[in-house]
Amino acid sequence: MNRRRFLGSAAATGLTVGLGDGIARAQVPEHTWDNYDWGSGPPVPDRLYQGPFPQYGPAAIVPESDVVMVTTPSKEIVGNFGMGLTVYASDDTGELKVPGQSMERTLEDLIKLPMARKVYVRPNWRDVQKRPGRLDFPEWWTVVFDLARRYDKRIGFRVMLENPDFPDPGVPEFLVDKVPYVRLPGEWKGNPKQMRYRKDNRVPRYDHPAYQAAFRELNALLAAELDGHPQVEFMDTMMYGFWGEGHTWPYEGNPFPSPRVAEQTCLAMLEQQLEAWKKVPLATNTQPDFSHVGNASLLDRTIRSGNWLRTDTIFIENTQIEALSYRPAWTAAVCEVGFTTGDPGELRTDEDGLTYNEQIIAHAADVGVNYLSLWSWHNQSAASILSYYDKFPQPIDEIARQLGYRIRPSFVWSFTRDGAPGLVVGLANDGIAPVPGVLRLTVASEDRKVQASGCVDAGYPKPSGVHQAMLQLPAGARWEGLRLSAELEVKGVRYPVRWACRQKVNADGSLTLRHNYNPQEPPI
Repeated sequence: MNRRRFLGSAAATGLTVGLGDGIARAQVPEHTWDNYDWGSGPPVPDRLYQGPFPQYGPAAIVPESDVVMVTTPSKEIVGNFGMGLTVYASDDTGELKVPGQSMERTLEDLIKLPMARKVYVRPNWRDVQKRPGRLDFPEWWTVVFDLARRYDKRIGFRVMLENPDFPDPGVPEFLVDKVPYVRLPGEWKGNPKQMRYRKDNRVPRYDHPAYQAAFRELNALLAAELDGHPQVEFMDTMMYGFWGEGHTWPYEGNPFPSPRVAEQTCLAMLEQQLEAWKKVPLATNTQPDFSHVGNASLLDRTIRSGNWLRTDTIFIENTQIEALSYRPAWTAAVCEVGFTTGDPGELRTDEDGLTYNEQIIAHAADVGVNYLSLWSWHNQSAASILSYYDKFPQPIDEIARQLGYRIRPSFVWSFTRDGAPGLVVGLANDGIAPVPGVLRLTVASEDRKVQASGCVDAGYPKPSGVHQAMLQLPAGARWEGLRLSAELEVKGVRYPVRWACRQKVNADGSLTLRHNYNPQEPPI
């Protein structure tokens, strides 16, 4: 196909679609993320008073308040929503296959790994849809959901629109003859035994009416099945190009007739996803705009709509490190990096004695991610992960106990004002990431009768400092014996949060308030 002639005649042949209506906007340029104005973030319902808290005199907010309870950091893995080491139950090359093992055994061995709190799958479009109007999930998808339910682990996923590691086109067979594919110039050099280095470098006309109609249907079908599904934690935004990451590196250009059509097409596809996925967070790749398809605009829209970010390695471009490091506090970051196995030939130990996996873990912690992959780069199995973990457990154990947000009521003060008791809760975060949403605090009796409830500002508490919030109790109430619980609200959905403290918590993750701080009288 003569690409230049094909693109030049696109308008005449009716291949472009009217994607600018309602979404046209100026292209968002690259910018620094530190101190960038992202707005006020997600709405904060029932906002609690968060200071200042003067104790003395006529302006006292918490008269004569006293510390009555304290907590200390937990040493356990906490598997709350919005965080966790993540095991991969499928690969870019398709269903996981271990010689001599059944598919069910391979998946169960992975999903039951105790350090992994979340499960991730990444099927191709043609894997989940064979015919128009319905989804046809592969058998392994159903097995993953069944096993994740059994082991109480939630699932993240992406449907890949194109995949250079798979021999067939990304679109389902019923679309192959309806959507033109365009060859991109350039060469991807590497071992020709691997699919990505020998596959025909063609990508579809995403702006073709048949493609757009099919994508709208795919998105609607997926959302009808999975938006709000009790097992689904997040979905990666389905983006342009390879693996749906927003690029066709290393090939030049893109299949669109102009940069404007490229950006408008990709923004229109994002808007369709934002409209359909009202409950499940979307995680958009921080990929720089190598292919000139408007990635910065997609990131801007993602952040401002209260959704999340992801990146697909950690030793990456400056702009991706900037985005992860200075993302708004309420925005979770998903990080995928391929670990080595424990094979001595793969460890890549440096001159200081650090393995490559230790470097991955340390640098993911540097940017404060919420999720980190346990993925052995096209060699995925429990045995691959354990071959490293059995030799070097400490780095993985440490990050499992640091990852994401780990909140606790570090201080609890009591006071009485106008004859009614109250509490100030000083929230600490022992994790490496802020809270990815809005945290709600509730004080209730053992029979679940709510005494006070409200939210702190989005993204708080952060990983340093103590963030205070006041809960005013009804007149005549006694704070001792009440239960303090937390919930994380993301996109209007509340998820229970288990306190990450060494003090005993209840089965539902709440903490029974008690007087455990007894200051010693100073010596005379």
